[in-house]
Amino acid sequence: MSEPTTSTDTPLQGSELIAEKVKTLPDGPGVYRMLNDKGDVLYVGKARSLKKRVTSYTKLLGHSNRIARMISSTADMEFITTATETDALLLEANLIKQLKPRYNVLLRDDKSFPYILLTGDHDFPQVLKHRGARSQKGDYFGPFASAGSVTRTLNTLQRAFLLRSCSDSVFESRTRPCLLFQIKRCSAPCTGEISKTDYKGLVDEAHDFLRGKSRKTQDHLLKLMEAASAKLDFEGAALYRDRVRALTQIQSHQGINPQSVTDADVFAVAEDSGQTCVQVFFFRGGQNWGNRAYFPRHDKDVTRAEVLDAFLAQFYDDRPAPAQLLLSEGVEGRTLLAEALTIRGERKVTVSVPARGEKRELVEHALRNATDALARRLAESATQRKLLSEMVTLFNLESPPQRIEIYDNSHIQGTNQVGGMVVAGPEGFLKNQYRKFNIKEGEIEPGDDYGMMRQVLTRRFSRLLKESVKTGDDAEEDPNGPSTEDALEMRRAQGWPDIILIDGGQGQLSVTMEVMRDLGITDVTVVSIAKGPDRNAGRERFFMPGRPPFSLPEKSPVLFYLQRLRDEAHRFAIGSHRARRAKQVHENPLDNVPGVGASRKRALLHHFGSAKAVSRAGLADLLTVEGISEKVARAVYDHFHGNPD
Repeated sequence: MSEPTTSTDTPLQGSELIAEKVKTLPDGPGVYRMLNDKGDVLYVGKARSLKKRVTSYTKLLGHSNRIARMISSTADMEFITTATETDALLLEANLIKQLKPRYNVLLRDDKSFPYILLTGDHDFPQVLKHRGARSQKGDYFGPFASAGSVTRTLNTLQRAFLLRSCSDSVFESRTRPCLLFQIKRCSAPCTGEISKTDYKGLVDEAHDFLRGKSRKTQDHLLKLMEAASAKLDFEGAALYRDRVRALTQIQSHQGINPQSVTDADVFAVAEDSGQTCVQVFFFRGGQNWGNRAYFPRHDKDVTRAEVLDAFLAQFYDDRPAPAQLLLSEGVEGRTLLAEALTIRGERKVTVSVPARGEKRELVEHALRNATDALARRLAESATQRKLLSEMVTLFNLESPPQRIEIYDNSHIQGTNQVGGMVVAGPEGFLKNQYRKFNIKEGEIEPGDDYGMMRQVLTRRFSRLLKESVKTGDDAEEDPNGPSTEDALEMRRAQGWPDIILIDGGQGQLSVTMEVMRDLGITDVTVVSIAKGPDRNAGRERFFMPGRPPFSLPEKSPVLFYLQRLRDEAHRFAIGSHRARRAKQVHENPLDNVPGVGASRKRALLHHFGSAKAVSRAGLADLLTVEGISEKVARAVYDHFHGNPD
């Protein structure tokens, strides 16, 4: 799409460009994207009428500072028309989560919710924890707020309903009951200890319990216990008693369990000091399945209602909605959201702000939790900000660092070499930005720590340079360019660190500075942290270019913080190394032979017994294997013996 220009061929920007775009817009629903001169998406919005909504941006007055900055930075716009406004709402939420525009409210949610799955593709259903796409056949119960709440519920289901948790392959291979049967956690259908009909009864009871009919299930078990006791079957009565106790135990752990709400999500929003917390409680089958606090990213001039409105659409972008959504305050898009969720879920979904009764009590309970969670976060942030401020003086920084990258390497005698990068900032560790680097071992000597560090940093910052935008010195040369503050913000948005911490001493520092000089990077602070004598924590030595090595007081809070950063990098690097080593243990030498897929590999292993025997086989022996042509046999032989040509 060509940019509108003036008579002097100067590209239009801001409200002038938007006014040009309005001329060709339809008076119908759709989604619009505002982009800066680098092509980065600034904002994604939806509209019942694209023409009317975008026209509002052409007015010079009546906008907040945030919107005014966004308009002035707009160098292009893109549009998608939709059939209905509900389609626009769903598309907007999807694009915001994908593109993460600077001026939108962003739901920072990098973790899916866990569910309980009762499989439906086996005569004896399995009960297990499930995350991700719900592609496996069966009944899903959830979401649960945490993996811990799922684990507790699964343990209870095992004690109360004796359902199997083993995989289908383990189930088929059992010849005698496992330990879970001995400790009364499974009914052992794998070895015929229970009939298919009786096991189905257990599954039906579990279904009832997970759908909120726990009272019915308990009454049934109590009657069975009394009947067994009357027949003097005290062992059977004790089994039913233990199952009743298990049900009672999980109900006591769930806390508040409403009587008038069956399936609902409760949302409450609290705001303080420019930060917002959205607390979500999950109720399914009349049972409390936990809660989770979210802290969306947004500008300070965005209201609580606006945050909650944007949050809801993104929250349900990739997860099903229950029958009811209960909110602590009204939002502008409430009716539209209910309509969209109803259409997508193919069942009626209501969105309401209860004013009285038990539903209002649930909302107020969630609001108290939101307020408390936000207070804790602000207290933690204050401590974190103080530590980062002290780093300014310690490392001669211009401002408190917003992004700290810490690097470490891991290997065993030069094998499975891995480099790790962890990232920290004012809000703690940013785990979704951690990176591991599998060292290309042909380029360095095995066990060369300096070579590993050189390769990791070169790969990281070469890529960062390719993705970087005009900042810093370029901005000063261009009188119309961004201010120093804006340039720094743009630079950080590209992922540039304010400071690099290297696990090592003077040698690692020298290698790092060599990489920085080769790449022409001069404005990133580099610090190397060496362990003290006998590797004692608290006696670390710090190395920086142009400064003599120095240490910090043993009880310094900043030292404790830097130790945490280094230890996290060490943990991540070791974990990545172990994962790579474990993967190598399970690799088969035949996996890398060209032309040998799963079926041919199976035929070779079946014929020779092992991959080692295949590697020693002669060409004539390989030709005797069923399904192995002369071409494939030659490829296998050459792979292990080298091509004689």
